Amino acid sequence: MFTLTMSMGAYDEDEHERREQQASTVDADFDDERTIYHGQVEYDSGDSAEDLLDQFEQIKSE
Repeated sequence: MFTLTMSMGAYDEDEHERREQQASTVDADFDDERTIYHGQVEYDSGDSAEDLLDQFEQIKSE
């Protein structure tokens, strides 16, 4: 059995330093160009508001 003993304070300091170093690193190795999409979006709203309210009232009464 292997046991690692470390005080909680030492862990907190090390973890804080690791995260601080990681947060201060800037990753500039990404493509900064925006993707442009061309096309259309269509949707069918379906029933009218009145029809939907009637359907809702019918469901509530069941």
